[in-house]
Amino acid sequence: MIYLKTDEEIELLRENNLLVSRALAEVGRHVRAGITTRELDKIAESIIRDAGAEPAFFGYQGYPASSCISVNEVVVHGIPGGRVIEEGDIVSVDLGTFMKGFVGDSAYTFAVGEVSAEARKLMEVTKEALRKGAAQAKAGNRVGDISAAVQEYAESFGFGVVRELEGHGLGRKMHEAPGVPNYGARGRGPLLKEGMVICIEPMITQGNRAVVFERDGWTVRTRDRKLAAHYEWAVAIRRGGPDILTDFNIIEQALNN
Repeated sequence: MIYLKTDEEIELLRENNLLVSRALAEVGRHVRAGITTRELDKIAESIIRDAGAEPAFFGYQGYPASSCISVNEVVVHGIPGGRVIEEGDIVSVDLGTFMKGFVGDSAYTFAVGEVSAEARKLMEVTKEALRKGAAQAKAGNRVGDISAAVQEYAESFGFGVVRELEGHGLGRKMHEAPGVPNYGARGRGPLLKEGMVICIEPMITQGNRAVVFERDGWTVRTRDRKLAAHYEWAVAIRRGGPDILTDFNIIEQALNN
């Protein structure tokens, strides 16, 4: 069942996703060589709780932390712990909030100091694939229009598009219908209607698209251990085009200060 949101509900979702953006910005300010992923998780949790929200990830299907922090070859769902961030790493941070009955969910990949040209290119292409997918998120299109836009752009650079994980609807629950794959055919899939809110989240790999699910039940990494990047927006479907509820400008301004 796909639930259409009222304008008031969309504003509550926006409030959550702007909080996620601010939390990602604060985490991003602390992403540096020598810090552990557990320390970054504590920063994220503090920002979320201080704003009067709950970390939506903590306890979700047994997940043990407030954030997913995925370094280098880890695609998504990296569990924060003792791993020390190093110069040249890329670090994907995925955060969720629960506040006023609704959920926020967004992700951003950060560079640690000077990263390789190849890593920088992967990050840029993944972020642009997100923009191209989101541009298709308007009433009257179909989910496949989003999926194809992401896939076509990422694969045009020779990068892999992960098949086993996808975006999703967002509302009172973190994962609602419809699923939003990062690959597919234009004109296929569920019809996009005004009032739908979805998360679009390209997970793009530097090499082969094959992934491995680790024994901890959460961590997903590239099989060839090459790099992966992950960016995520929450987007409301409108007749006139996408209404992006996440604000990457907040994150990027924090990084540039």
